[in-house]
Amino acid sequence: MRASRMFSILTTLQARGQVTAPELAEACEVSVRTIYRDIDALAASGVPVYADRGAEGGYRLLDGYRVRLNGLSQGEAEALFMAGLPGPAAALGIEPAMIAAQTKLMAALPENLRTNARGMQQRFHLDAPGWFGETEEPKHLRIIASAVLRENLIEIRYQSWKAEKRRRVAPLGLVLKGGSWYVAGCVDGSVRTYRVARVLDCTTLDEPFKRPADFDLAAYWRASTERLEAELHPNQATVRLSPFGLKLFDALAHPYVKARMRLEEAADADGWQIATMPTGKTLWHAATELLRLGAEAEVLEPRELREKMAEMTGAMATRYADPPRRRAAAARRA
Repeated sequence: MRASRMFSILTTLQARGQVTAPELAEACEVSVRTIYRDIDALAASGVPVYADRGAEGGYRLLDGYRVRLNGLSQGEAEALFMAGLPGPAAALGIEPAMIAAQTKLMAALPENLRTNARGMQQRFHLDAPGWFGETEEPKHLRIIASAVLRENLIEIRYQSWKAEKRRRVAPLGLVLKGGSWYVAGCVDGSVRTYRVARVLDCTTLDEPFKRPADFDLAAYWRASTERLEAELHPNQATVRLSPFGLKLFDALAHPYVKARMRLEEAADADGWQIATMPTGKTLWHAATELLRLGAEAEVLEPRELREKMAEMTGAMATRYADPPRRRAAAARRA
């Protein structure tokens, strides 16, 4: 256990340059005192680890010192090969580099780890889009990815829902979500999200930008998606659901709605239960979401949403009441 922890300390120092004892203690889930003992043991064994004193200090390795990859566990080696997913790598234009890196990693691994590491790619595959969706292949994805890596400003012409806009963007990171690529970029001092497929033109500027030291792409994405989902579902509805309606709801409802739906345990004689759930920001959006459940759901509240459901289902019933040939003939006469 201690040997594994000391190797983790070594690789952390090599990857991050300078790390404080509390940070190492948190990463290794041990006390700071234990880290002090481990650092002393590393130094005694000949590892060139040094301590920089002061408020900005921490532990670091002598420049140029590198740790060999013979300390990987079987699970760690397998995880590294799972990280090299061919689809996104090809979209970003880095698939050849990924393959070359994996070849070098395979050569560096002990013989007993190679078989399982290689087998991970034969047993797991990522298909990012949802069912019946397609992966986008945005025209300017590779240009933006290059600017992200090199920390260069880009100028884009972007088609939003409302209008076409031009923006100078400091691209901070790319996210692949449901088969679509998004770029998180800083514009006028705030971070915004742009769908790469809606970028009409993109020019890399010969002007670097300074990446915010505290920007965390994963944390930003979680917060922004949660905020967007809340904005899209600001209202609530009380709905009766049949047993089959509950199954349909579980299969078709938005994850945000499912996570926040409150279901009363008591059921009526026919097994229907009452649920309270978030709904879309307009009556039309809320009604179309609930119409997916067909006759297996009944809106109880609010009254305006119940009336909208009645209006839309009434219009559908009228449309389908006439034989289709008679309706088509009437449309041709008009």
